Amino acid sequence: MKRIIIATGNVGKMDEIKSIITDPEYEVISMKEAGVSVEIEENGSTFAENALIKAKAVCEICKEPVLADDSGLEVDYLNKEPGIYSARYLGEDTPYSIKNAKILERLDGVPDEKRTARFVCAVAAAFPNGEEIIVTKTMEGRIGYEERGVNGFGYDPIFRPDGYDVSSGELPMEEKNLISHRGKAFRRMWEILSKLDEL
Repeated sequence: MKRIIIATGNVGKMDEIKSIITDPEYEVISMKEAGVSVEIEENGSTFAENALIKAKAVCEICKEPVLADDSGLEVDYLNKEPGIYSARYLGEDTPYSIKNAKILERLDGVPDEKRTARFVCAVAAAFPNGEEIIVTKTMEGRIGYEERGVNGFGYDPIFRPDGYDVSSGELPMEEKNLISHRGKAFRRMWEILSKLDEL
């Protein structure tokens, strides 16, 4: 069986990706499962740059095809914060319950029409031969007024996707993956990769 390495240590994200990439010919494994342990400085200025930094760093170590994503939440009223700093917002080890509460606090009194936001996901593929591919997708929505739901992770409980009356944290994973930024980006990437000889 061929395998594809995902450059992440985030368990929630890994579960999502494994439920999106279900090709029976491929084993989807994390960096840890591949025996790769490396601190990667994400110093890019965009989601795409950070995703590529991660994918290339792991690919150079394992000499196998690697996928990496960088994703986050952009809140328009907050000048698109937390953006590329979503994971590091208020500190990397700060629980998301505190991060979510802070965003809700900063939007206190802001009307629904001004609470527009989106999740952004850039997926980068790096190959041992030096080839690189990047795909970026979004999920548009609004920030709610309270945390709702225990599904998903991160900012899911405060984000309400367009066309839904529930938060991302209230959607079953299968349904969320159909509309989510990460689901769209990884499915598109897999469409591209499935046509390549390198994989």
